[in-house]
Amino acid sequence: MRHLVSDLSACLWIPAFPLRCEESRRPDLTLKPTALLAPEDSRRIWYTSSRARREGVRVGMTVSQAIGLCPTLTLIEPDPVHYDERFAHILMQLGDVSPVIEPAELGRVFVGVDGLEGLFGRAERQLETIGRMAEWQSGTGTETTATLPPCHPAGVGRLGWGKGKFVSWVAATRATAAPIVVPVGKEVAFLAGQPLTVLPLDPDNHRRLRQLGLRTLGEFAALPETAVIQQFGREGRAAWRLAAGVVRDPVQGRAVPEPIVAALDFPAPVADQGMLLHTIGLLVEHALNDRRRIGWRVAGVRVRAALEQGMSWMIEALLRDPAALRERIVAPLAAKLEQSPPTGAVERLTVELTAFARGTDELQLFARDAASAARAGRRSALRAAAREMRARLKRQMLYRVIEVQPKSRLPERRYALIAYEP
Repeated sequence: MRHLVSDLSACLWIPAFPLRCEESRRPDLTLKPTALLAPEDSRRIWYTSSRARREGVRVGMTVSQAIGLCPTLTLIEPDPVHYDERFAHILMQLGDVSPVIEPAELGRVFVGVDGLEGLFGRAERQLETIGRMAEWQSGTGTETTATLPPCHPAGVGRLGWGKGKFVSWVAATRATAAPIVVPVGKEVAFLAGQPLTVLPLDPDNHRRLRQLGLRTLGEFAALPETAVIQQFGREGRAAWRLAAGVVRDPVQGRAVPEPIVAALDFPAPVADQGMLLHTIGLLVEHALNDRRRIGWRVAGVRVRAALEQGMSWMIEALLRDPAALRERIVAPLAAKLEQSPPTGAVERLTVELTAFARGTDELQLFARDAASAARAGRRSALRAAAREMRARLKRQMLYRVIEVQPKSRLPERRYALIAYEP
């Protein structure tokens, strides 16, 4: 497996993606003020429609506050699995445009476009192709992705193109009716006039920058880097380098294994669902033991069956939390098997692991490099200890030493302390 990298980037951004998914399967929501409840706290607002915002409803409000401002507000229970499935389908479609795909968050993805000129033409045509290939789907949770009808909510997706992910992301945030292309070599000039709100800074640092009278990336980049580091630490240094256009942030492709397949031919056709589920579990376990799966968690799985009289059947599941345990992978398949069982007896059953995510602690037992696994364990223990210390003391106690002016005659100017973020 080769790690793919692309310097040129296209950014596809669908603002308020979960709310757009709900509006896609319930078009009547676009005609009324709506708000989506937060998955982790159903008492607070997660996303709001433009009609709700005009009534004063804001993200983070409590439900009682929102209803007080807008008595006709329609509240929607979140469906995170549905949103993940829709976004995963977008990523799959974009894979037909470029092999270098890097999702950033739900509703935002970067596409590496190095070398696509010969296939699709100039940057504008590339963005047109990406927008067309990223047609996302509407439908109910019981339908499979392959059977969902296409839907194109007007003005939902925004597209930007430029060198590096940050430039293309800023371009996408500025795009409205038409995509924005930042020609190579014009990045600094483009960024200089953009607002500071596009920088990945915490709200407190954004507030401090506003108090300093800074409004644009150009004004921020005009500050000395050392002064920014002394005032804002590591986060400030990273933001300054983005604003100044000195950071090379290429799109990092997902180098994942090829699909892993395990299959079984039954001596006699099987129609019992219990037997089928048991066989699915055995095939999943067999696929998990494949050496190609070492270091990866399973994010997508598909089950196919050849039925009597030449018929076929298929179910698939996208795991919200990628896993390497048989029980966690089989559970969604069991639910889908009960909802949509085969229409005939099964002669051949095939399990295919189709999507993967990088492994974490649960895969350390399979790590090829024992020393690397030990270092990862120590880092994890250090992060846990730092979080516990901060929770108990209620203040920052751990810092990291970084070089600022190593050749300075004054020792206190050579290094700076920045808060250690586990």
